[in-house]
Amino acid sequence: MPLTPYSLYLVTDEQQDLQTLLKVVEQAIQGGVTMVQIREKHHDIRAFINKAAAVKTLLARTNVPLIINDRVDVALAMDADGVHLGQSDMPVELARQLLGPNKLLGLSIENEQQLKQANHLPIDYIGLSAIFATPTKSNIKKQWGLAGLENALTQTTLPIVAIGGINKTNISAIAQTGVHGIALVSAISHASSPKQAARELTLLLAQSPPL
Repeated sequence: MPLTPYSLYLVTDEQQDLQTLLKVVEQAIQGGVTMVQIREKHHDIRAFINKAAAVKTLLARTNVPLIINDRVDVALAMDADGVHLGQSDMPVELARQLLGPNKLLGLSIENEQQLKQANHLPIDYIGLSAIFATPTKSNIKKQWGLAGLENALTQTTLPIVAIGGINKTNISAIAQTGVHGIALVSAISHASSPKQAARELTLLLAQSPPL
């Protein structure tokens, strides 16, 4: 897998309290995580801002970008490095106008039609969801699988981040497709040692060149 900022992309577990989440993020970075996305879908905006501010402070000592899930307003308030949007969030054209040209903008892609449309959108990368079934996302519209991921890589010039059901048992096969990044929640956030989990995953990525 090519080395990119998206290589090992941690998406936080919104069910974890702030102290736990900060411990996970700190350890994950020590283990090799290259990007962090804060996800907060079910709590109030103030809680989201407080969480984002705490993580931003933690990341200030690193070169790891901070991405905000869904909320452009929170990203702007925090001067985060970027935003990741879903298909039902703010239109990416408007998000790009608000964010300006220098912030990262990602978009979740759930089917082939959306993938085709993404080539004409002002985004920096695609989050291809879901590669496999996952308990952290209950409304999955499509499981791409390895074959679907490989095909998606031929349909766009945009970087693709694979997400959904990825762990140490299948990350090597995902990396060998040549995908630009791999996003994980449970495999790191729920590990007994997030640092060790991230380190093991980083090692597996390094040992899995594209076929």
